[in-house]
Amino acid sequence: MFESPAKCEIRSVIRFWTVRNISAADIHRHVTEVYGTEAMSDSKVRKRVRKFKDGEANVHDEERSGRSSVITDGLLQAVESVRQARLFEVPFPVQSWRETLQ
Repeated sequence: MFESPAKCEIRSVIRFWTVRNISAADIHRHVTEVYGTEAMSDSKVRKRVRKFKDGEANVHDEERSGRSSVITDGLLQAVESVRQARLFEVPFPVQSWRETLQ
């Protein structure tokens, strides 16, 4: 059994079996045999089969409107610089911190 398959991978399998004229129930059975019972529900498989039969070809997630990402180029650069340096500066001397605890 495959662990954590990508959604587009399962959708590609559904598309393949749909083109081969396999029923939605049988496709769901095949998907759960290979990817496990949590991979995709029967109703979602049926929905995808209908979309593919109606001419949809895209197996990737569609871009949605809504809340934009909070990740900016500046944040990515900051994280990368910290990752590369692998050093964290302590904002106060360690000795004075230890004295405070005593």
